[in-house]
Amino acid sequence: MEVRSSDAVRSIGDKIASGGGGGGSPPVPVAIARKRLQVWFIRVCSSIVLWTCLVQLVAVCELWHPHLLAGITSRISSSAELNVDEEARLHSSSPPPLAPPRKYTSNGFLRVSCNGGLNQMRAAICDMVTVARLLNLTLVVPELDKTSFWADPRDEVRIIKRIPKRFNRQHGFIPLEMPPVSWSNEKYYLQQILPLFGKHKVLHFNKTDARLANNGIPLDLQKLRCRVNFQALKFTPQIETLGYKLVRMLREKGPFVALHLRYEMDMLAFSGCTQGCTKEEAEVLKQMRYQYPWWREKEIVSEERRYQGLCPLTPEEAALILQALGFGKDTQIYIAAGEIYGSERRLAVLRAAFPNIVKKEMLLAPAELQQFQNHSSQMAALDFMVSVASNTFIPTYDGNMAKVVEGHRRYLGFKKTILLDRKSLVPLLDMHHNRTLSWNEFVAAVALVHEKRMGQPTHRRVIVDKPKEEDYFYANPQECLCEGTNCDLLGHGNSSKTN
Repeated sequence: MEVRSSDAVRSIGDKIASGGGGGGSPPVPVAIARKRLQVWFIRVCSSIVLWTCLVQLVAVCELWHPHLLAGITSRISSSAELNVDEEARLHSSSPPPLAPPRKYTSNGFLRVSCNGGLNQMRAAICDMVTVARLLNLTLVVPELDKTSFWADPRDEVRIIKRIPKRFNRQHGFIPLEMPPVSWSNEKYYLQQILPLFGKHKVLHFNKTDARLANNGIPLDLQKLRCRVNFQALKFTPQIETLGYKLVRMLREKGPFVALHLRYEMDMLAFSGCTQGCTKEEAEVLKQMRYQYPWWREKEIVSEERRYQGLCPLTPEEAALILQALGFGKDTQIYIAAGEIYGSERRLAVLRAAFPNIVKKEMLLAPAELQQFQNHSSQMAALDFMVSVASNTFIPTYDGNMAKVVEGHRRYLGFKKTILLDRKSLVPLLDMHHNRTLSWNEFVAAVALVHEKRMGQPTHRRVIVDKPKEEDYFYANPQECLCEGTNCDLLGHGNSSKTN
């Protein structure tokens, strides 16, 4: 390579010299030109060497820190998709510089397997990092859908990719495998879990959903849960890039509403809700419920559930509520959901009322979504990003995604989130349908019900010994939303939130 380059330099120099006369020493201009070419050649060779070193350096860095390059490329691609103002609105303000890594003597190794859907796994990771911090443990990278997201809060908790070889089953070591008790507090982990590490050294939590209490946790640990959730935990670059693109496409057309329309087959089968379904469709849902033994309730009276506020709104009901809340026909609505049960037939009324309805499948090319098609968690991640970035978020059912998005939007400055009171809405909908409640009366009643359900600052509702019924920490992480006197913004008393 070097010989050929030198020959090229000499050949070009000879051609220049040929225009300068006969033999002997070349004219001065020719000598200068040849010298410049030699300098150019040296610069080219130096650039090649530098680029080779850079490639090798990146390769070495990737071995030690596999997310380094992905993080850089993610930021570059996201910057291309969103300008500075858009990214600032989509995310919280830049976090403060990380503190030096915490030095501590590890009491053992904690392995965790995250179960449930995307948002259950997200909350579980935050909880398990917090537990590892409390007990001074070394956390093994959680076993989860690694193609969806990753976290790197290494300044608080020591994290490793795998258990040291001496603690592997191949070496005859059997770790203690167990699920921690649901909704447990600091005392449970310190008094019942920590002593187990003295004997076993490695514990494997095979279930992690809702294993840390909503309340009664020290303030510094509550704030750590927030820090992992809002700052350390990121979706993979592929998901983030496509999510940013969706947000940009929607914003180019103006403000938009993210409607989390949970009228999906799995939710209807699980909840036993069949409002608006044909007899055949209701039977299919029932059969599906019987196919899953871990769904404990089998015989469910749909109408009873509906009047208890335990059913997701139908697309037709959602259309009426949106109109009553004052959204006009030209409102841009993004459907944050999977396949609606009954497909387009069930969306007809909603589409007639709001023609500017879009889904990710309508905005993105099939090739762009192909990599996520068979991964429901990754498709849900795209909906999550759009829902967090939307001007208004409206969930028709308070499942895990609705709760986590609500909390994220509170953290971003109490962005407007309309928390539909289904228990109050069902009788209003029926009275309007039966013509015993006029449209104006219906509109006034809907507005009154939701006056204090727009995502305003409020205290998290605490119900002693009934953690499932109280407000979820990740839906309202109040400890992370205010400082000192600013906490007065949260108001007084308990939240009035119901079903």
